[in-house]
Amino acid sequence: MTDPLDRIAAALERLSPPPPPAADPLAHPAYVWRGNALQPARAFAPLPLAMLIGVERQKTSLVANLRHLADRHAAQDVLLWGARGTGKSALVKSAVASLQAEGGDIALVEVSELAGLPALFASLGPVDRAFVLFVDDLGFDVPAEARTLRSMLEGGAEPRPANVRLVVTANRRHLASRDIAEQESAINPRDSVDDHLALADRFGLSLGFHALDQEGYLAIVAAYAKANDLSFEPGDAIGWATRRGSRSGRVAWQFIVDLAGHAGKPL
Repeated sequence: MTDPLDRIAAALERLSPPPPPAADPLAHPAYVWRGNALQPARAFAPLPLAMLIGVERQKTSLVANLRHLADRHAAQDVLLWGARGTGKSALVKSAVASLQAEGGDIALVEVSELAGLPALFASLGPVDRAFVLFVDDLGFDVPAEARTLRSMLEGGAEPRPANVRLVVTANRRHLASRDIAEQESAINPRDSVDDHLALADRFGLSLGFHALDQEGYLAIVAAYAKANDLSFEPGDAIGWATRRGSRSGRVAWQFIVDLAGHAGKPL
């Protein structure tokens, strides 16, 4: 007969199973940092770099910097800032995939919890591989979070490993609210803004992304349509963007998805 304590322990394990084992940091092109453990990212298949149109300067700068990292040379932490939907996140993933296709020994690690960064640094530091820690859509609810990340980037007691660099996307260049009214919860609003400005200064490479004009937007739509063997009317694409109040790579792709759906084609 099974011991009651064994049955209770088994029941508790079913209710709260142990976390999955950490993935091999040398085996996968991309990971997510979850529960203080690396997990392989599912279906990592970014767009080819050539499909990202209108951001040539940003492409060149980011790829060159990450190539330095992959080659174990000095490399900068990177802030990609600007209008939403303009390709910031897509460029990060495409740049890493492009270097991997060249044979670069570099991987992407997506990070959503900043509190786990010290453990991640400790985990990746001894690994003979370069890592891009990707923090998407950075924003802070309290100034202390900005100070914490600022210390991790530069000025903390433990230096960040040489094989690890952060690439962060944000909607604002200085990571701070434009309007002091948005800082109402801060004890001293000026201190809150200063914390965010000091954090932005820690990134050695800052790349801006701006809203597209109509010509640029249509060029992106045309490239997506050609890659997926679709035809389109420019007026329809413009109308789609007008109804959404935005011209961006994201809106262009959404138009292509709608176009493919009506044409009965998968993407």
